[in-house]
Amino acid sequence: MDDEPLSEWAKRRDERIGRLRAVPLVSGDVPKASHLNPDSPRAIQRWNGYTWEPHGTAANLAEVRRLLYPRDERPPTAPAPEPQPLRAGRGRHRKPRPGE
Repeated sequence: MDDEPLSEWAKRRDERIGRLRAVPLVSGDVPKASHLNPDSPRAIQRWNGYTWEPHGTAANLAEVRRLLYPRDERPPTAPAPEPQPLRAGRGRHRKPRPGE
């Protein structure tokens, strides 16, 4: 019997351990999508390999995004491309002038 598919599955499972997610703390039968109710507090949960467990809280959606998706503060390594001005002429996709 080949254990390679099982070991690959275990590796993928273990990679997800420690993953965080945020759940809105709203009451009632309302949609709980992450982009709805941006001002409501959020519970941050951590995946332990078997179930989501409480990890922390956040005041609103903006704070959750800062915690879960921190920005990379390093400056870009490649220089920004220089803008190229339009060349003279009508161009292939430009409207013809009346009489042309």
